[in-house]
Parts: sequence; structure tokens; C-alpha cells
Amino acid sequence: MKLKSTRRVLLSATAIASIQCASQASAQVAEEPTAPAAAEEERNPVIIVTATKSNQSLEDTAAAISVLNADAIGPGGIENAGDLSAAVPNVSVGDQFGVNRTFIRGIGLTSIDLGADGAVAFLQNGAINSRPAAQLSGFYDIEQIEVLRGPQGTTYGRGATAGVINIVTARPTPYFEGYARATYGNYDALTLEGAVGGPIAGETLAFRVAGKYEQRDGYGENLFTGNPVDDRDAYAFRGSLQANLTPDLELLVVADHFREDDFNYAFHYFGPTVVPEAFLPGPLLGGDTIFDYYADRGEPVDTRNIYSDEDAINDRKGSSIQAIATLDKGNFTLTSTTAYRKFERFNRDDLDVTDINAFGQNNYTEDSESFSQEVTFTADLGGFDLLGGAMYFEEDLFGEVRVPTVNLAQYFNVLLGTNLPPDLFDQGNYLQRGTVKTEAVGAYLEGSLELVPDLTFTAGARYNWEKRSGTGRFTFEAQGLDIPTDKTGDWDSITPKFVLEYQTPGGTLLYGKVTKGFKSGVVNIGSVNDVIEPENVWSYEVGLRGETGDGTFGYSAAAFYYDYTNLQVGFVNENSIVETINAASARNYGLELEATLRPARNTTFRIFGTYLNAKYTDFCNGYYAAGDPTRRQFPACPDNPALSDLSGNRLANAPEFTVAIFADQTIDLGDTGSIDLSADMSFQDEVFFTEFNNRDARQEAFALVNASITYHSPNERYSVALWGKNLFDKYALANTIITAPLYGFVSVGSLRPPRTYGVTLGVDF
Repeated sequence: MKLKSTRRVLLSATAIASIQCASQASAQVAEEPTAPAAAEEERNPVIIVTATKSNQSLEDTAAAISVLNADAIGPGGIENAGDLSAAVPNVSVGDQFGVNRTFIRGIGLTSIDLGADGAVAFLQNGAINSRPAAQLSGFYDIEQIEVLRGPQGTTYGRGATAGVINIVTARPTPYFEGYARATYGNYDALTLEGAVGGPIAGETLAFRVAGKYEQRDGYGENLFTGNPVDDRDAYAFRGSLQANLTPDLELLVVADHFREDDFNYAFHYFGPTVVPEAFLPGPLLGGDTIFDYYADRGEPVDTRNIYSDEDAINDRKGSSIQAIATLDKGNFTLTSTTAYRKFERFNRDDLDVTDINAFGQNNYTEDSESFSQEVTFTADLGGFDLLGGAMYFEEDLFGEVRVPTVNLAQYFNVLLGTNLPPDLFDQGNYLQRGTVKTEAVGAYLEGSLELVPDLTFTAGARYNWEKRSGTGRFTFEAQGLDIPTDKTGDWDSITPKFVLEYQTPGGTLLYGKVTKGFKSGVVNIGSVNDVIEPENVWSYEVGLRGETGDGTFGYSAAAFYYDYTNLQVGFVNENSIVETINAASARNYGLELEATLRPARNTTFRIFGTYLNAKYTDFCNGYYAAGDPTRRQFPACPDNPALSDLSGNRLANAPEFTVAIFADQTIDLGDTGSIDLSADMSFQDEVFFTEFNNRDARQEAFALVNASITYHSPNERYSVALWGKNLFDKYALANTIITAPLYGFVSVGSLRPPRTYGVTLGVDF
């Protein structure tokens, strides 16, 4: 699968040439900061948010943003995308079948179909990582993680209706430096991580090389095969080069690769729903579930384990290369970001959740290749600022879902009393297979005018265009289906943005903003779906952020209201076929409060709390428990009585309340070093994982507690950390789905990690 290499070369060359021409045309020199200003910056480091594309400080950004720095990332802290949900307000992260399902303010990825995109734009150094399954590789050698909550329709366009997560990797430095960490923990976990870098040619050319290796036993076991469940065996490495071509033109090149080969991302069986377990395919054909396994032994069920003839196979790898050229002339900047990414994966799980092959072997293959090119600029015209840019993105995606229908005829004979040859469908498949080609173009411009001192109005808009072309087939011999699924869709949208911000004399930033978000339509691979229409959202938000003059108290707040149309929702339909549809409408509103307190020089507390009300306002869908008098029922839809009216139900992964508290204390030991004490607690209200809001796919409210103690040597070169996560070993679901009718609507999904703890030895040089 090859992209048009000529197009890549031309686009990249054009972008670099435009920067070089701009460098020659501009003669303005940036002023050096004065000594007092430099000293103040050293005492109170300024956090620069790159994801806004305007490189503003966090304090000056009129948006709901969280920034996690390098100290928060690593063993015992933020190790992967799943850890963000405890650290960032209104963020919920889970996975399903090895696919990242990140939600911000109740909006995220619900579809389980091939080719589905998330509603959270996941970036590395500003370049999109489009495949949700490629976003779970883990973090290492990171400078900071930036999370923008709310639609980012102007600056990002496609796929950012919920927000943006930008991973900023550590850059090369003009001086020699590095670090190494070795971690050992329970589940025989071993993690090795390190980086080294420095000058190649003075301050003109510098390099950095980083890598990470992880190996861990499973959190559970396949009690039938004896192999681990949800273990980890992975490595990753990254190389970076930074060239200062002229005093105001730099080029950063980042290349990385990761690989996983383990038994991770298993389907855990949580029990039957509307079909008694004895009538599920596996038990009817003589198989046992994990519930049967434990019942035979008179032991309580541990669903961290599975009991299956199929192991949870996970084999994935990805590579990328980025080139970021930046011209900085002080009042004018021009940036070109070019990125190429390739990702492949194979996952296998067991849909019948038993120890026999009851047509349950689910094989999932994905192979993508993408290229993106973006050019952005900022200009300070004295009381009027401009931000603009243009981007191009293309992706070739191949996908396949293959479920061999072994023993399906025998199941029909037992269930329906038919007399089919027992091996009639054994050579057949449920098969979705094909490719989707995506092309997207966007251009945006926004301007900020200082109306009066400290009062600024910003207005902007983006034009989005996207086309998806799919070729493939859907085959299900048991239903007599073998049909082509070729289809094409293209869409365009204009997404405006309006912001009014005011800086009070006391330093508090007040803002109000109206934005529109756009998530493009979808052509699912090998799917009988019609082309899925785009989803759109109008967002209305007011907020504030500030800090007292002495820095002892920082605060921020945001209140928002969303009006969604055509929300994309995925499910398994009554014919056991994966389907995605457009929900008619939804509305979300909520409140986010954050505060940081520094009562003493070495003491810091941080707290946040959120309220979220996210509900469908008009949505009809088929219901797996329709007509069952023992189950919750919904009103019939006025225009189709066969469907259930789900209006008023909560959106998936949308907890009503969340609260988190973080405490850090540094004890100065004088000439013998220092000790850092850290603890945090996060609480999440109940969430539902499907639109039906049933207990079959629900996680009750829970709290997680983490803590660490770290010793630093006097020169902070060496460190020893003892840490623990989920200290009270809270059992919590990360996600669940209700399977197809063919499998009896069972509840399967993934789990959050159990209690983990370990020791980390570190050295910095």
C-alpha cells in the first residue's frame, strides 16, 4: 500500500522553500530579554502551549487546557493514555480490543467498526496520529502533554469535536545530557528507559536518542491455555536531530518506532444479559465459561482471568518521521510540519468466551499509512494578531475482521432443531475486508484585535474538505451474504470561532467563546452501512484563569454548553453486523473547577472537580432487551415502533461528577539530599458504556489512590522512588460492549489495571 511519494516530496519541498523565502524577505530581529525579565522567568517558568499553534503561555490562553510536565510522566505516574483520566478534568480513557477510546466532556469514540475515527485529535508534536489503536503505545522521554478540552474546529478541523491531546517529545539540547531509569515492580514488571543527547556541531546541530523497554506478567491468566492475559512485552525508540540553520530558522527531525508482541487487550467476560448462560453458543455446544470454571471449584469468579480456547493475541508495530521547520522573526513566525506514519496490527480474541470453538475466533487486522503537511503562521501587527495556516492529510487504510464460522451449523441444530450438516459453515466466515482512502484539506485564519487595553476580540474560521473512498466486500455465508461495499463520500464545512477575553487589573483572564466543531463523515471498511454523515457541534463556553501575585494560589474555571447534531454512534445490530449510525442530536453542559495551592515553599496541593450533564435529545435505535418484562424498557419511536426512543439517556463514558486531589511535599535534608512525598486521589462517578444506560455495561462510582516517595541525592543526579498505583486494588471496568445476537448479547470488555507498585532507580547526567 503506497502513497503518492511525488506528492509528499513536492508538498514538503514547497513548505521548506516558503520558509526559506520568508527568512530572506524579513529583516526584523527579535529583542533579547532583559536581565530582570530572565531572572523572573527562571524563578517562575512559563509553560508554553504548542497545541494552540500560537505558542502562548498557559496563563494567557483563553481555553480549558491542562498541561502535564515531564515530572508527572513515568513509572508510578502518567505512563500511557489510560492514566490521563485521573490527571485531567473531564477526560475518560478506556480501550476496546486494543483501540483507544478517549472521551472529553462525554464525547469520544463509540464505534467499533473498521475505519472509525475518534473525536479527540491525538497528536505528536502537532502532527496527527490518526489510528486510535496506534495511540496506546505508551509515553517516554516526553517534555509535556497538552490537553485542550472542547471543540478545536478552527485550528484542527476534522476529528477534534471533543478536544486535542498533544504529546510533545523532548528536544535535543546544545549541551550533553541524559538520564536512565530502571524499574522493577509486582507482576514481575521490568521497565528500562533512557535518553542521551547533546551537540554534534556546537549550537548548530544537536541530537537526542531515547528508548523504552517494558516486560510484565499478565494481570490475569487464560485458565484454559495457561498463557497470560493483559501482559506486556514492548519496546520503543526515538531519534531526534535539531539543526539551527540560521539564527532564526531551525529544523527538528523526529523518527520513532514501537513494537508490541504479547497477550494484551483481552476480551473479559462479565456475564450474560438477556440470554441465560446455559443457552449461549459455547455452553449449548458443551463448552464452559469462566463462571462455570469457578462454579465447579466453589470459588468466587475472578474476571481478570479468562477461560477460552483462544488466547488474546496482540501484535502491533508503528513507525513515524516528522520534520518541523520553524522560522521565528520575533513578531512573525512560520512553521512547516511534515509527518509520515505507518501502523500495523493484528489482534485476536474469543467472542464466544468459552473453552471450545463456537464460531468465536475474532481476527482483526489493520494496516495504515498516512502523510500530513501543515504550514502555519503567526503575526503580531501591533494591537492586531493573526494566526493562519493550511493543511493536507491523506491515509490509506486496509482492514479486515475475520470470524470463522466453525460449528455454527451445529449450533443451529441444537438451538433451532434443524438438521443441517454439522460442518456446513465450517469453511465460511463473517468477513469485513477492504480499504479506505482518505484525503483532507483545511485552511484557517483568525485575527485578534485589542479593542481597548486588556480587552481582546478574536474571530476566525476554517474551511474543511474531506473525501473518503472505500472498496471492499462483506461476506457472511451463513446469511447468504457476499456483497461489494464500494462507496464514496465527500463533505465540506466552515467552522467559525469567536472569543472575547479580558485581563483584569489583578491578573485574572476572563473569556467567553463560541466555536463550531466538525467531525467528517465515515466510510467503514467492508461494511453494509450507508455512508455516515459528519457530526457537528456548536460550543458555548465561558471561563477564567489566574494566579495571585505571590504565586501561592492559582485557579481556573470553565462552564460550557454543547449542541450536537448527527452524533456518530456504533453498535452491533439485530443481524449480528457491526453498524454505525448518526444519532439525531445530543446536548452537553457542565462545569470545571481547578485550583493550585502553595501554602509553603515546598508544599503544593492541586484539586479539580467537574460536573457533566450529557444526554441524547433525539435518538432512536434498536434495543437488545426490547419486550423483555424483566428488563428496563423505553418508549417506542413515533416514526418507527420497532425502535426504542433513547432520548434523555446519558452519553457513554460521561460521568456526572469527577474529583481529584493531588498533594506534594518536599523535605529538604540539607547536605544529604531531599525527599519528595506525593499522593493523589481521583473519584469518578458512575458511567455507562452504551446508549441504553443499563447495568450490563456500567461502571459504578469508584476512587483510585496513588502515592510515591522519592529520594534525591544532594546534586539531584541520583534518585530512588517507591511508588504504588491503585493502592486499594479497586476493581473497575475500562469499557464494555454488548455482543451480537449470535453470541447471546453477552457483556465483554476491558479492565483498568489492578494495584501495581515498584521501585525506580534513576540517574541524570
